[in-house]
Amino acid sequence: MPKVLRIINRFNLGGPTYNAAYLTKHLGGDYTSLLIGGQKEDSEDSSDFILRQVGVHPLLIPEMQRALHYNNDIKAYFKIKSIIERFKPDIVHTHASKAGGLGRMAAFASGVPIVVHTFHGHVFHSYFNKAKTHIFKSVERRLAKKTDRIIALSELQKHELVDEHRICEEEKISVIPLGFDLFRFQENRFEKRIAFRQSFLLKENTIAIGIIGRLVPIKNHIFFLQAIAELKKRTQKPIKAIIIGDGELRNELEKQCQKLELTYTSTPELASQVDVVFAGWQKDIDVINAGLDIVALTSLNEGTPVSLIEAQASGKPIVSTRVGGIENVVLPGKTALLSEPGDLDAFVENMLVLVSDSMVRGTIGELGWDWVSNRFHYSRLVKDVKNLYEELLDQKGHRTHMLNAI
Repeated sequence: MPKVLRIINRFNLGGPTYNAAYLTKHLGGDYTSLLIGGQKEDSEDSSDFILRQVGVHPLLIPEMQRALHYNNDIKAYFKIKSIIERFKPDIVHTHASKAGGLGRMAAFASGVPIVVHTFHGHVFHSYFNKAKTHIFKSVERRLAKKTDRIIALSELQKHELVDEHRICEEEKISVIPLGFDLFRFQENRFEKRIAFRQSFLLKENTIAIGIIGRLVPIKNHIFFLQAIAELKKRTQKPIKAIIIGDGELRNELEKQCQKLELTYTSTPELASQVDVVFAGWQKDIDVINAGLDIVALTSLNEGTPVSLIEAQASGKPIVSTRVGGIENVVLPGKTALLSEPGDLDAFVENMLVLVSDSMVRGTIGELGWDWVSNRFHYSRLVKDVKNLYEELLDQKGHRTHMLNAI
């Protein structure tokens, strides 16, 4: 039975943890799987509950953290190498940049037969300055040469990796979208909506516009606040901005609220009295989405935004910037209204379309479930990855080698 060692950056709330957890759990009796990953940051919410829900018990490497740190990175590398030497995997599959760098180098050094890497977004623009970006691209190109297969989450991401950033040749990339348990977003939506809105004391006619994600520069929450301030000037409808998540920019965003003359709170009981609610991290996103009327995203760059997949599974209309892999996640003009990044007027106009007409919100929202229910379910993800593993095992003749060794 082939062994798979799966390595992710860190166990924070987000797409990589869901992906790794479902694959580790549901590859089933055909593979022996072990999951390892790094330490979440203090400003991030833990994804331990996701792992518990599916019954996966990973190994934690505290030294593997998001930020570059020479001593920690060296320690993490040798810990991964030690795990590889003990576990003796037939396949090492890494997810995201830090795990992809340290994990693949350890796998190459240990002579692992098959190495696979999944890009969950990338850091090739809007993250670092030109010099650092050049270094990261050079490192990824060298790693890609020895990697047996690279997984992109969308056709657009594949295009970026091959044509824009020239990380590897097209033949080395397989496109396998993320997969999730989406049915919970359809269950008991009416009851969940009541529960959410009661917890924030929102009247039924208040239009709740939510944005979900880490409070970091790449997510561009300042643009979201600017859009809310402008939207208030253009409509008489009662609106409420709800920011779900936390991070390093929390204080700066509160100052931005003051600058824009937006009132704000982090206390649910005061939500009805302010323009903006900082709700912090929330685990029950199905309840949150049920209570929202519109889901927004204002990022400068995205891979496959989980919040937009979950919004569509919840039947919610989307207003978003047109960046990264978003156009492979939504149906532009049908499940989401998109505008170019930085175009505040167009973004606000799209919000105004949805705020002004509940029928339009309902029509756009309900198309979402049909779009995502099969494309982004974890059963499809597991099937696609299993087929890829079998293809690579056969190409390397490794399945025959294992049978002969029995």
